[in-house]
Amino acid sequence: MHVVGIIGGAVAGSEAAAMVAESGALAVVFEQGDRPYGKIEDGLPRWHEKLRAKEFAQIDAKLSHANVRFVPRTAVGRDVDLGTLRELGFSALVLANGAWRDRRLPVDGVDAFVGKGFAYQNDFVYWFNHKHESSYDGPVYEAPEGALVVGGGLASIDVVKILSLETNARALRAAGHEVDVHELELKGIPAWCAARDIPLPDVKPPTLVYRRDMESMPLASFPPGADDARKAKVRASRVKIMKRVIDRYRVDFQPLRTPVGLLTEGERLVGLRLQHTELVDGRVRAVEGAVDEVRSPLVVSSIGSVPAPMGGVPMRGDLYDFESEETGALRDVPGVFGLGNVLTGRGNIKESRLNAQTVARALLSARLEAEVAAGAAAAAFDAAREAVRSEAKERLDVTLGGPAPSPETREAIERFVKERWAAVGYEGDYARWADAHRPE
Repeated sequence: MHVVGIIGGAVAGSEAAAMVAESGALAVVFEQGDRPYGKIEDGLPRWHEKLRAKEFAQIDAKLSHANVRFVPRTAVGRDVDLGTLRELGFSALVLANGAWRDRRLPVDGVDAFVGKGFAYQNDFVYWFNHKHESSYDGPVYEAPEGALVVGGGLASIDVVKILSLETNARALRAAGHEVDVHELELKGIPAWCAARDIPLPDVKPPTLVYRRDMESMPLASFPPGADDARKAKVRASRVKIMKRVIDRYRVDFQPLRTPVGLLTEGERLVGLRLQHTELVDGRVRAVEGAVDEVRSPLVVSSIGSVPAPMGGVPMRGDLYDFESEETGALRDVPGVFGLGNVLTGRGNIKESRLNAQTVARALLSARLEAEVAAGAAAAAFDAAREAVRSEAKERLDVTLGGPAPSPETREAIERFVKERWAAVGYEGDYARWADAHRPE
């Protein structure tokens, strides 16, 4: 029997585990936290309640298979070395741990102000999704009026929406109104207020800062082989999406600006120096001598995510060093393969390779288009699973076609798994564990 180790249990990891298990092999899934839901839980804003519940159930079903060994609270690089896993003799190891580290904002000295007027997207959205939980002990942020968000993609729209929803909800509650943020997001702030004959709150909106223009925002992609007419339609759809965000969620948008310096007071960041830019033959170019100083009580960077470094995994810049995205083979580390976001650290990798974060972000554009049916979100995630499954099949066909580990090797792996279970207090019953660790 083959035994495949899978690092990460969310969409990509659970799909790989299900494929291994259904083939008759054993899948061992190492999950860094209590729950395997990844960015479905921590990166997709919590107003997507029904979608999140549906995806949790999908992952639960796959990890409950009799041929899956779930190992929670076990981060590779923190609790166990990649080298140790390789020495155990797995048929293969699959890196499905996603992209959890924010791409650094390229302004000198900015990281000294994390938690002091500056935040990165992943931590900020994690706070928003979990701050209501009684056991939450992560970073704490305020959502002040007039915040700046540096980005331009769908993830940055998540952030600017969170800021506006939080500030408007706070103002409405202060005026004596009961507010549910989920309903406020669903209806849109002006429509929610109009339905109750309530004046719009007098709050300073957050501003999304983007180095390109609205037509260039990565909110919709050109299909392969698109002609000029099709590209024009895509550009128009980007503008339509962003204008709907501005109108429904009361946010501002500042195109053709990029941060080049910091405004500070003591130990706090209080704004940014924004360089004016222009597009020349599709490239961003600085406008000489044109710099604004924009004050803000909070700056959130949302310019992309990359995989967290892992001991034993070679790096190429901010990314893991794979021989190619097509094979997913890790360079010079035989038997280790990448799957999903960990390959590139981007949410929208290629149209031909959908993955969980791509679709999660694309849901925003679907929600903002009135003509999109309610079932579009579910269909999008189904497409993502199928694409990840196809990608995993390419990896596993090679692995499961070779010689299987010896019975002694399988027994050693099972012993290791049981030792980890004992160390983290897991008794081997995934359904019971999942029920006991549901998100609040």
